[in-house]
Amino acid sequence: MKLSLGPLLYYWPKQTVEDFYQQALKSEADVIYLGETVCSKRRELKTRDWIELAKALDDQGKEIVLSSMALLEAPSEVKILRQLCENGSLKVEANDVGAVQLLSESKVPFVCGPAINCYNASVLKLFVNKGMQRWVMPVELSRDWLVKTMTDCEDLGIREQFEVEVFSHGFMPLAYSARCFTARSENKAKDDCELCCIKYPTGRPTTTQEDQQVFVLNGIQTQSGYCYNLINDLPSMEGLVDVVRVSPSGSESFEVLSDYRGALKGLDKPVILGSKECNGFWHQISGLQTQM
Repeated sequence: MKLSLGPLLYYWPKQTVEDFYQQALKSEADVIYLGETVCSKRRELKTRDWIELAKALDDQGKEIVLSSMALLEAPSEVKILRQLCENGSLKVEANDVGAVQLLSESKVPFVCGPAINCYNASVLKLFVNKGMQRWVMPVELSRDWLVKTMTDCEDLGIREQFEVEVFSHGFMPLAYSARCFTARSENKAKDDCELCCIKYPTGRPTTTQEDQQVFVLNGIQTQSGYCYNLINDLPSMEGLVDVVRVSPSGSESFEVLSDYRGALKGLDKPVILGSKECNGFWHQISGLQTQM
């Protein structure tokens, strides 16, 4: 199995982003995704900057993939999407069905991202016919569901035509909204948000009255309150999953990648998950729960 570093989901200063990806080149990641996937107002790096950064990283021994936004609301955002799809050389992760169509028309191979509601073999066959080379399973689905879907893909004769990637570490993107929850939490309007999400480099936690962290607010994106961690479940992915994704949260993500590499090599013992880590979805139980 290969390791991937997913797209950066948070809003960081430009220099921090550039330094992070220079570190990523030295990390255990085999695949690096980059690009703005959450909010088009985050312009520390403009679309041109993302494409130039991706091309600068492309000849350094890693597979580089540009990621598109998950929710498009304006013609300007469609224009950005076209720029990504017409980058000329790099594979694109489509996080919106519109991106799938544009990439198919341009005959550019693509990754189907986790934001696309792709839940069965028939849809996977449709995307394979449009040029999909890798599919990132939606985060809320289980191993049992994946096994059944891959069996259905074998029956359709498409299983060997694409790779399977699983979001395996990080705060899971659960939902997207036209509203900006981070701005709302500061009593700001979305159109006058002052880009306040840059103050929360790993999102803004929300808790219940019992002080349980249930969600993380990240602009228009709602994330899980616990960190998803499937490091102990890697053996159950053998022969089923091709790429294991770690979602960036800071420089500690590189340590996570190293831990996962060690686990893939069988060098590490099972890890005791922390009180704010979970793996429930993979085991088809409540997402916040943990099963060893």
